[in-house]
Order: sequence, then structure tokens, then C-alpha cells
Amino acid sequence: MTRLKHTLFAAFFACGLGPAAQAGENVMVVFDGSNSMWGQIDGVAKIEIARNVMDNLLGDWTAERDVGLMAYGHRRRGDCSDIQTLVEPGADNRRDILARINAITPTGKTPLTDAVEQAAIALSYTDRPATVVLISDGLESCERDPCALAEALEQRGVEFTAHVVGFGLGGDEDTASLSCIAEKTGGQFLSASNAEELGAALSAVGTAVARTPDPEPVVEPEPEPEPELPEVTVTGPETAITGSDFAVSWSPVLGKDDYVSIVPAGSEDGTYGNYTVTRDKTEGSLRAPADAGLYELRYVDRSTTATLGAAPIEIVEPEITISAPEGVITGAAFEVSYTGAVNKDDYVTIVPVGADERSYGNYQTVRDKSERTLRAPAEPGLYEVRYILREGNKTMARTSVEVTLAEVTISGPASVQTGQPFTVSYTGAVHEDDYVTIVPLGADEGSYGNYQTVRDRTERDLKAPAEPGMYELRYILREGNKTMASAAIEVTDAQVTLTGPASAVTGAEIDVRWSGAVAQDDYITVVPMGADEGAFGNYILVRDKSEGALRMPAETGMYELRYVLRQGSKTLATHPIEITFPEVTVSGPATAIAGADIRVSWTGTVSENDYINIVPAGADEGAFGSYQLVRDKSELNLQLPGDPGLYELRYVLREGSRTMASQMIEAKQADVTLEAADQLRLGDKLRVSWSGTVGARDYINLVPMGSDEDAFGSYFQVRDKTQNDMKSPDATGLYELRYMLHANNRVLARRTVEVLAADAALNAGASLSAPESAAPGAMVEIGWSVDSDSADQRITIANPDQAIFTWIRAVKTSEGPPVQMQMPDQPGTYELRFLDVSNQAVLARQVITIE
Repeated sequence: MTRLKHTLFAAFFACGLGPAAQAGENVMVVFDGSNSMWGQIDGVAKIEIARNVMDNLLGDWTAERDVGLMAYGHRRRGDCSDIQTLVEPGADNRRDILARINAITPTGKTPLTDAVEQAAIALSYTDRPATVVLISDGLESCERDPCALAEALEQRGVEFTAHVVGFGLGGDEDTASLSCIAEKTGGQFLSASNAEELGAALSAVGTAVARTPDPEPVVEPEPEPEPELPEVTVTGPETAITGSDFAVSWSPVLGKDDYVSIVPAGSEDGTYGNYTVTRDKTEGSLRAPADAGLYELRYVDRSTTATLGAAPIEIVEPEITISAPEGVITGAAFEVSYTGAVNKDDYVTIVPVGADERSYGNYQTVRDKSERTLRAPAEPGLYEVRYILREGNKTMARTSVEVTLAEVTISGPASVQTGQPFTVSYTGAVHEDDYVTIVPLGADEGSYGNYQTVRDRTERDLKAPAEPGMYELRYILREGNKTMASAAIEVTDAQVTLTGPASAVTGAEIDVRWSGAVAQDDYITVVPMGADEGAFGNYILVRDKSEGALRMPAETGMYELRYVLRQGSKTLATHPIEITFPEVTVSGPATAIAGADIRVSWTGTVSENDYINIVPAGADEGAFGSYQLVRDKSELNLQLPGDPGLYELRYVLREGSRTMASQMIEAKQADVTLEAADQLRLGDKLRVSWSGTVGARDYINLVPMGSDEDAFGSYFQVRDKTQNDMKSPDATGLYELRYMLHANNRVLARRTVEVLAADAALNAGASLSAPESAAPGAMVEIGWSVDSDSADQRITIANPDQAIFTWIRAVKTSEGPPVQMQMPDQPGTYELRFLDVSNQAVLARQVITIE
């Protein structure tokens, strides 16, 4: 290992393995595939030796770096362009590179200079760090100068490095030609003459490529001078009692999230205890710690936890006393008094003697009082009452209390019937929240059944269970649910009887009788024969009675009456009953006007809450229309629906809404007429007449033309009239006069009416010609034209609101137009009228103003 030793130890280890590949740079291995690689060393071809040790070069570093493979002279003889990238640079290419090297067949020339140049270009050597590892066994054979290339690559590249491993070189000329590539690019040249040396050389190059260069020394900047912190003045009392609240103030406020805290004197910055946030205030309240000693009040900058101001404070122990009775009975309430209370949130509690600090039992906060009521535990023994400081849950005072068993007795009847109320008495009641209960004999502690709290009484009423058997009465201490006294009691079956009729019709009310009633809230019910226990239908409570009325179901069949114990819903007595159909009839007219009232009669009333109903023919069972309860009657009036068609009168059983009888009826369209003037003036009255009235609640309605069918305007009910006057609308325009059916607001007749201005002329077979105004008392000439003739036609002048066939003055028209008429003496608005007195008709009207 002569030359290799010199190269490795002198050039690598003594020089720190030479330049390392930069972290993250790409590497290209350039492999000699020329024909000379078939030459042998120790009887083995150089290509085989190289294949066997190439793994030494490609270590773990290939998993983190982009590595590629380029070969030359491996495909064609005598071709200096036979250079090929076999594996593109990429991470974790180790297996691919070894596989491609194993497939190389040495064939041609040695264009190593061009190969190194192409490898550098493939690695973008001018833009980023790049490393080429050349493995070759001889000289450049394609007339290029590798040393000149190396110098150019070093000048143009960004940290370009080439490592060269020469294998089985011929002489010094070969060595010099290859070594200059490494020397000029800052790489390493290693020469090997056998397999061992080649493996070592490749390992050394692999180490050089993998090594990350030492980082550049970091120059520590000169430390910045500490900024001067602002100062805050903190003020508080010199002393405070442990656990007490005390006032603290500060100035100025530097940040709304800063805080003032109390900490032991000398604590490091960042330490905090109880604190208050400054917000935008300059004062607040803190609670003193539970332990006495020297403390500091600190104003702390929230962002840096730096203390900006401080003040000393001494925390001292309070002088607290507590007293309680020496002995109390289990579960009893007793008074605790204390002095020197520190904070309203402190509390007094009772715990076993020697209980751990922070233990607590029943407790009360002290508030602003000097005494509180506690409840003794359920278990007898030695206890102590403690005054506990809320801050730190520290015991400040204590006194001993002995808790002894209470002497309680309980008694009741030796036996009761199931579900029966009975009285329980007791002595030695401990607390008003204790309770008495009845449970099965031997039931677990804490079990309860029906119960009553004892309150301030000595006896309470309980209700026996529904199941017979042996039970016990218990007095239970609310504190701990502990049984303090008990007494045995037997619960026996109640002797109850129940009677009623053997049969009844559906929906009928029947009389039921019973005896041996147990409790007022027991009930009588009717259910299908064999129904499950607990089932119920219509029912009545027994109260303090022995009989009552019960309504039967709507469906026929076999049923049973049951006396049911409310306690446990247990059946104590039964009676069978058969429910049959009643014989009911209903009748009315075969036809009637739609919306009219009709007379309906019936027979076989079942219940006064049944009803007569009218619905469309074929309507579902239970459908509703116009209806009336039957009460105690046998006939009534019922309004037909407003729409013509086939309907059905039904007698409906209230129980189950079941139809018991029915009759078909046809509702026919009403023949209604409506008459009124075609025109009227604002403020005038419109006379309306009609015929064919359907119902007294129908109405005449005047609405603007085009209104919805159910729109409302000015209206009146027709009642028993055939004519009525109605006031004109408040605005001119076209209107529609409608006869409306009350049953469904359907329009049965309609007529158009035009509302004109208050001074508009109204012509109906004639017209007037006269001035629009005249002086008081003046003579005015009036002309006219008329379409008809009669024995008595006159022109009159009247007040506008005066009855049509009354007037101030009148002139007959028998001598033909024109006529002279004197005007009234009083100024105002008047109306000229052309009247056909013989036919009681108004033929024309015109307003005239006297001024």
C-alpha cells in the first residue's frame, strides 16, 4: 500500500480530508467504460474490481443528496462522443447507480475531459455548488487537455470540485494528467493499484463528499444596552391579615394588561401570587396569602414580566375564635359562633377529629355574620368544628364536638290495606328535613317508598303499597339517609266490590257503584275485556263517593269495568259489560237552498254532547262541517253550506266521533235578484232592493269594481227586508253591488254602480238645462227633454238631502219647455229635479248654487 498510503494519509487525514461537498449540492459520478478497463490486475479485470468496490463510494449520504451517473466509452469503438448520462441526479439513487455500473461493457475510447465538462454542465455548475467524482484507468484519448478544462471550471463555477480516483495507471504521465483535475478544482486525487487500494480510495472520496463543512464562525454582536424601565409607584398598607382583602393603588398605568401582585419578599421577576389586572384603573383590591411573613406588592409589565414598581407589606396571623356545643345528636342542626372573621368567603365546617387539613364536611360560609348553623354528621363520634380561611383552605381555629346517636321512635298500625292512607307517628325528631317512609321488610339501607318529610310535626300520613306483604316503617335521618327507628307493618289486600249494568249502548253514560273504596284518587275505568293491567279508558275518580256516571266507548264489544288502586295502578275489582249499537235516526229535507237554515230532527239520543253535523257526501268519518250539539233536544236549525251539491246529515256520537245515523240532502243554487240605480252622486244614498233572500245574515256589499270575491266595503245585512238605503262611497268611480251569502261569502247576485261627483247631473230618461248658479230669489229659466210622457211630470227645487218627492217649489211641465222658477232666498247648494210623479220616478237631477 505504498502510493495509496502516501496519498490517503498525507493528502486526506493530514489535511482534514480536503474540501467537503457543500450541504445540499449535486454530485455526478463519471465512470470509465473504455476498452482499457478490460485490463487485469492479479488476474481480475479492472471493470470487475471496480464493480465490486463501488459500494464503498456510495454511502448513506446518497439518501440525502442528488447523485447521478455518467459513463464514457461504453457503447461504441473509436467514438469520442460516446458519453451518456445513465442516472439523472436524484435522491436515494444508490441502487440504480450500482445496477447501471454492473451493466457497463467496456468498449471504446477515453473522452474523460468532455465527460467531466458535460457532468459539470448537467449539475449547473455556474449557478450552484457541484461535485464530480471521476473514476478512470488512463489518459485522455480524444485530444483535449483535462488540466485546462479543470482551470476553466474552477474559474466559472460556483464552488465546483472534482475528485479523481486513478485505477491501475500506467506511469507518471497518467498520474499527472489526472491529478491536475483535482488540484485545480480543490478536489482530491487518489491512485490505486489493486482491489484493496481501490476500495479504500473510493471510501475516502465518499467520506469527503459526505462531510458537511464546518460552519462559518458566528460573530456575536455587541450586547445592546439594557433599556431603562419606567418606574411605577405602588402603594398599599404596611400590614394585612392572612386571607383578608386589602386596597392597593398604583401610578401611572402603563398597560391595561399589566397587573399588581403580592409575592414573598425577594421573589424572582416573573413570580406572581394573587393579582389584579390594572385595566384603565389606578386602584384595586388584593387578597392576602394564607401564610404570615414579609411580602412585596409588585406592579408587573405583562409583556416582559418585569417588575416596574414595588412596596413592602407584612402579612400577620388573625386572632380568630370559634365555639360550638360540646355535644349534639346525629343529623341535628346546631349553632356555631366565631370572632375575628377575616373574609366573607371563609367558612366553618365539621370534620372528624384529626382529619387532614383541607378536609371538610357540612359547611357554611361566614358571610357578614358571627354565627352559622351546621348539621351534625349521621355517624356518632368525636368531631371538631373548624374556621377555615378560604385563601389556602387553612384552619385558623377549631373546637371539639361529640356527636351522639339520636333517640327516635316510630309507630303505626299493625296492618293496613293495599293503597290505603294511614297515619305514622314518631318521637325525637332530629331535623325537619328527615322523613318517614314505608319499605319492604329488610330492604337495603337508603331504600325508600312512599314518604313524607317530618317538618315540625309528630305524625304524618303515608299510603300503603299496592302489593300485600310485610313492610316496615322507617324514620330516616336526611343527613346520610340513616335509619334511626323502624316498626313492622303488614299490608293486606283490600276488599272492594264493583257493580254496573250488564250492557250499554256505545257512548252512553252508565251508573257505576262500588264499595270498600281505599283512597280518594283511586278510579273506575272501562277497558276491553282482558286488557293489560294498568290499561285505562274513560274513567272517574272515586273521591268520597260510592257511585258515579261513566261514559262508554264508541266501539261495540265485550268490556269490563275496573276499580283501580291509584297506588301501583292495581285492579282490585271488575265487572263485565257488553257495549251495543244504539238505535238512532236523523231526518231533514231532501233538498234546500245552499246557505239556508234547515230544520233537522232525530231520535235515540245517546248523550247530550253528541252532535248533528252536515258534511259533503262521502266525507271521512270524523269530518266536521256546520254542527250543533243535541243537548236535551230532538230537533234544531242547521245552516247548509254555501256551495250547491250533495251533502250528508249525520248524527255523531261524541265518544269516538262515530256516525250513528245519516241522511242525504241536496243543496241547490239560490235565485237572487238585485236592483239599484246605475249612478249616484258622492254623498247621496243608494236605494237597493232584492229578492230571493236565502238567510237573514246574508248581506249587501258595495266594493270597488274588480275587488276580490270576499272583499268587504260598505255593507248591511238583509235580515227580513227586501229594500234598504246605503250611503255612497267616499270616492268617485265604478263600483259593484253584491248580494253575499253568509254561509261562505259567495256572491249570489251583482250590479254595477257608478259614483259621480257631488255636482254631476243624473239623467234617467230625461235631461235638464239650467244655469249652474243664480242669485237668491232670482227667476231662472229651465229647459228639458224627456223620453217618456205621463199625466204628472214636474220640475222641483229641493235641498240635496230632502226626500225625492218633497220640494221647496215645483212647476208642472204640461205646457212644455221652458218654464220660469223662482230660486230660494237663502244662499246654498240646491238640486233641480225632473220628477215623474205618476210613476214615482226620478228622470233627471242637476245641482244649482244660490249665491
